[in-house]
Amino acid sequence: MRLEEVKKSAVDCIDEKEMLEKLQYNRPLRIKLGMDPTSPDLHLGHAVVLEKLRQFQENGHTVIFVIGDFTAMIGDPSGRNKVRKALSAEEIKQNAQTYVSQVSKILDVNKAEIRYNSEWLSKISMEELIRFMAHFTLSQILERDDFHKRFTQEVPIFFHEFMYPLMQAYDSVAIHADVELGGTDQTFNLLLGRDLQEFYHQPRQCILTMPLLVGLDGQAKMSKSLGNYVGIMEDNITMYGKLMSIPDQLIADYFQLVLGYSGEALNSVRNAVEHENPMDWKMKLARETTTKYHDPIQAELAEAHFISVHRKHDLPEEIPDYLIPSSVEVKAVDFLLESKLVASKNDGRRLIEQNGLEINGSKLTDIKATVRLENGMVWKAGKRKFLRIKIKST
Repeated sequence: MRLEEVKKSAVDCIDEKEMLEKLQYNRPLRIKLGMDPTSPDLHLGHAVVLEKLRQFQENGHTVIFVIGDFTAMIGDPSGRNKVRKALSAEEIKQNAQTYVSQVSKILDVNKAEIRYNSEWLSKISMEELIRFMAHFTLSQILERDDFHKRFTQEVPIFFHEFMYPLMQAYDSVAIHADVELGGTDQTFNLLLGRDLQEFYHQPRQCILTMPLLVGLDGQAKMSKSLGNYVGIMEDNITMYGKLMSIPDQLIADYFQLVLGYSGEALNSVRNAVEHENPMDWKMKLARETTTKYHDPIQAELAEAHFISVHRKHDLPEEIPDYLIPSSVEVKAVDFLLESKLVASKNDGRRLIEQNGLEINGSKLTDIKATVRLENGMVWKAGKRKFLRIKIKST
């Protein structure tokens, strides 16, 4: 594997000279990527760095996917302007259970090391913790951009948050990482891993940072908590539909980061998006991505569904029924939550305020409105969720 291949699509390689030396080792390198199970879904933003991990795997190196079941109890403060909500041990366990199957969409998990950092972090003695904490200063930790901002703005920083980058750094010591991958927002944490390995008299890991994928809103990085994400395990119709909602200026970036376009192929996309109908290229992006995570037939079905519902304004062929015993009057916001068309009443109110609710093809815009549920009535929430009212026959 050449240095040029390693650096492809990456933002930073630290340090190139050391990376070149490691690539000449007469053994496979140990390549580390860690992710905390703070939510049950991995998304296309995670896939960007997972694809780079797969590249190392395909070149014969040993990839170690670290599931941060211990560090998830702290929560990565990277990019946060306030403390993360603590997760229970049960929530973390449930989220972690799905990660291996999700990662298998990209990696050959049978040839990877899947590790949980509770293996070593739960066993660190107080004596050992104090020993390596004494290697770092508070001023070093406060150099981190998000901590620095919170400190200068007098936003509380809790002691356990300071521990997070040290715990992530210790992961690299525990598995003897040669290279660690991460997003650009992880640079500080990854550098601490180099420092801590040196403290433990290990060779310092090299660092490879990958660009952050901007989410569907076109503003913030893709994130489950912000709702601007495409999950890698989402069904074909949802995946295709979500990708069709990205702003035009992100089309080329998605071709590059999600589908791996580069060189002349990527330049052709950029030129075409600028001079041709962006919708055609957005459909190509949605079709190829859905094919990648499902299959060509599922992608074709998703595209046909999108054209039918969003271009021809037809109803989908299959709409789930919502059974009721008899016609009844309900508050629209309450029914949206009861029928699970939205996750919360606040989501329901926002949907109505943003003209996202249609009943039998007519928009409902009053958040206080009541509606009589009648047999055959069709509710459409947003662009992709439908249900049909069906009164049970007596």
